[in-house]
Amino acid sequence: MGQKDTVTIKYMRRNEVFADAFNYYIYNGEPVIDCNSHKEIDTRELEVPYGGEGNNRQPVQKARDVIKVAAMTDQKYAYLILALENQSNVHYAMPVRNMVYDALQYSKQVEMAAEAHRKNKGKEKFHKDEYLSGFTKKDRLIPVITLVIYFGFDEWDGPLSIHEMLKVQDPRILSFVPDYKMNLIAPYSIKEQELALFHSSLKEVLGFIKYSKDADKLEKFVNSNEQFKTLGRDEVNVLNACVKAEFPIIEGEEVTNVCEAIKELQERAAEKGVKEAEAAMALKMLHKKEPLNKIHEYTELPMEEILKIANENGITEI
Repeated sequence: MGQKDTVTIKYMRRNEVFADAFNYYIYNGEPVIDCNSHKEIDTRELEVPYGGEGNNRQPVQKARDVIKVAAMTDQKYAYLILALENQSNVHYAMPVRNMVYDALQYSKQVEMAAEAHRKNKGKEKFHKDEYLSGFTKKDRLIPVITLVIYFGFDEWDGPLSIHEMLKVQDPRILSFVPDYKMNLIAPYSIKEQELALFHSSLKEVLGFIKYSKDADKLEKFVNSNEQFKTLGRDEVNVLNACVKAEFPIIEGEEVTNVCEAIKELQERAAEKGVKEAEAAMALKMLHKKEPLNKIHEYTELPMEEILKIANENGITEI
């Protein structure tokens, strides 16, 4: 597992962040999914993809990033099974991957129901068809919702449904092919006003990623948000890994003042730019065989730095 996977999974496993993502996507930011009643379940799934590994039909174990049973507060649904898949890069077969995961989860629920009935053998009456399938007429499945969060700053240009991936696009054919649509949160596509629908640090993390390629918008977003003065370690780790923010993490401190960190980065970048300009001017003057003292006075570079530049560029006549 790479660094991006490690830090994003750790961050998204936090109940308040996990619930916030689904409340934003499903309920327009309303706190319907209770962040205090999540129960994390086994992320491992078994599948036999395309005939099995090495065509030997042996099951292959795959793992979701995060999956939890969530209790609801709206009284409409008792529980939902919610799964998150974190992506730092576009996955062009993501609809198929998610469809397999969801199908496996439903299959697991059917097996669990059948196992429960087997344990109650003799205590329940079954119709012969129910006996054969192990799943009774009254049994019901818990809805499974998989949400992909893309931690990249570019637009997600991959397909969002199975139908988009098919070679055949004849509507008559497609009407007989069940579609599977992918649920996606991508910072690039989130509108500025929609960021206010998040109620956890996802607002800061996804907003920072969204504006990370536009210095002016990023500075405005950071300076207008007080939460950036005390951004947590998990959040900073995500930004450092996913958009190379280069924020310092001080040992023993759990929060980072991103506003101050950005100022320091800007100052370092400005200093680096000045030094690069001085070095370029020194090299140009060396090629013109200008005297060392003149180069030193003009660029204010130390003599040893000028000699180093000459040596690195193969200039021997000084």
